[in-house]
Amino acid sequence: MSSATKPSDGHGSYPRAIRSTLGRHVEHRTSAYKNNRLEQDHRGVKGRTRCMRGFKAFGAAARFCRGYDELRTFLRPRPRTRHSQQVPANRRRLLHLRRATAVLAILEAA
Repeated sequence: MSSATKPSDGHGSYPRAIRSTLGRHVEHRTSAYKNNRLEQDHRGVKGRTRCMRGFKAFGAAARFCRGYDELRTFLRPRPRTRHSQQVPANRRRLLHLRRATAVLAILEAA
């Protein structure tokens, strides 16, 4: 996808907003498959907020999303070493447990 194309889910206000902010030279695509990467990224946040029935205030949503992103980034597996070698599953599991233990220790101290 080039920088001259912007995918979206097809909401009615998007074409006008894209034209006014990015200009007429940008093509707006409403394919369900083009924005799949973004939707997959937000799946975890959507799953957490659904059980809470959304947020009542923007500040609460901002705090939750910031904390969720930090935690996800911290716990995210980094499966490749600097030499592009695969890390065995038991080693990844051990690294994840160490990171999770560190997060729990931080939360207990807070």
